[in-house]
Amino acid sequence: MQALTWAIGDVGCPDDLDVPALPEADLSALAAALETLPWQVLILSNLVAGAANADRLCAALVRRGHVARQRALCPCPELELPASWDAYLATLRRSRRQALRYMERSLRRHHAVALTDYDEDRLEEGWRCLLSLHETRWDGGGAFQDPRSQGLQRRFAREMAKRKRLWLTTLDLDGRPAAAWYGFVSGDTVYFYQCGRDPRWERESVGLVLVSLMIQRAIERGYRAFNFLRGGDSYKQQWTPSRRMTGEAVIFRPGWGGRCLRALDAVATLRARAGR
Repeated sequence: MQALTWAIGDVGCPDDLDVPALPEADLSALAAALETLPWQVLILSNLVAGAANADRLCAALVRRGHVARQRALCPCPELELPASWDAYLATLRRSRRQALRYMERSLRRHHAVALTDYDEDRLEEGWRCLLSLHETRWDGGGAFQDPRSQGLQRRFAREMAKRKRLWLTTLDLDGRPAAAWYGFVSGDTVYFYQCGRDPRWERESVGLVLVSLMIQRAIERGYRAFNFLRGGDSYKQQWTPSRRMTGEAVIFRPGWGGRCLRALDAVATLRARAGR
């Protein structure tokens, strides 16, 4: 059985994808071209909500006799940013609000606190800090162990830096990086991709303080949303209960191969529902 999917697969955990095409592009022609390739199932995962081009391609393939299945895939928690940090704090439980204020005040009371931003001219230095703190946090593991993923992220960060859209920042205590934050901006949204911290500062909650400061920065600079990207992790839900869902479109080719895969897909779906 052969599957056709994105060229990058899931390397780098891409979210909010769509078929790269102009609104006026003839996706019926693309559907016909895809039929010349050897595949039994076409998988378009991690789609942005309402992915218009993917929907048009699915419709074109269905018209040609294929069978399509679409479903919600992964949560992407997203914080709608208010006009001020105080306005955001007012939406939180009293205990959470007090904790955030206390942790930042305590850190500033006992240490020289600074944020260091790593732009294009300091990208390599900032990237080394991020990798070191991330790997230290995960005891030598973490999200950058796959060389393909690290290479992809490094090239992406370099391109974002050239466009002045990279947010690569460390929280420095007494002149030394204690935590690192890596994300980028697009339109009116700040995207939080990855982070790292020195476990020696765990009691001071340096990771939480850094995320807090980055949200404050996003508000001050007029951004409208702060997206935590893929995953319904509990720490993300502490910042916002709101979340968007990415989607998945699966197209099965006519013939016995496609029918077998449809049957297996249906069984897997039933098992997943039963296990909830």
